Amino acid sequence: MKIKAALKEQVKWRAKACCEYCFSQEEFSPDSFAIEHIIPTSKGGTDEATNLAFSCQGCNNKKYNHTQSKDLITGELFPLFNPRQDNWAEHFRWNEDFSEIIGVSPTGRATVFQLDLNRNGVKNLRIALYLISLHPPA
Repeated sequence: MKIKAALKEQVKWRAKACCEYCFSQEEFSPDSFAIEHIIPTSKGGTDEATNLAFSCQGCNNKKYNHTQSKDLITGELFPLFNPRQDNWAEHFRWNEDFSEIIGVSPTGRATVFQLDLNRNGVKNLRIALYLISLHPPA
């Protein structure tokens, strides 16, 4: 089923036009953004707003149909961060210069690993935007 334009706009507005995983800002991204299914439809997820996230193409591609990944500290599988249910600050923090997202919980670390939240291009863009006071997004 195709997601209606109004619902897409609602998801984008709710996310303040930022990727809900890596916090890339659509306005400064060279790549397109997508409406992402938190629980993929292939795993029973719905097209309801409660199961949709605004995602940059990099995070969307890395997440694919994954709902869990390995925590590199424990080696165990943990659920990926769910922007509709989880509190970002409980799972992540920024490093000193706001260029990297650090996972502080098993879910946070699994998400940083699976989605590669500190990809070079994203990290470089964060540094440049931080220097002109446009990162992290409000």
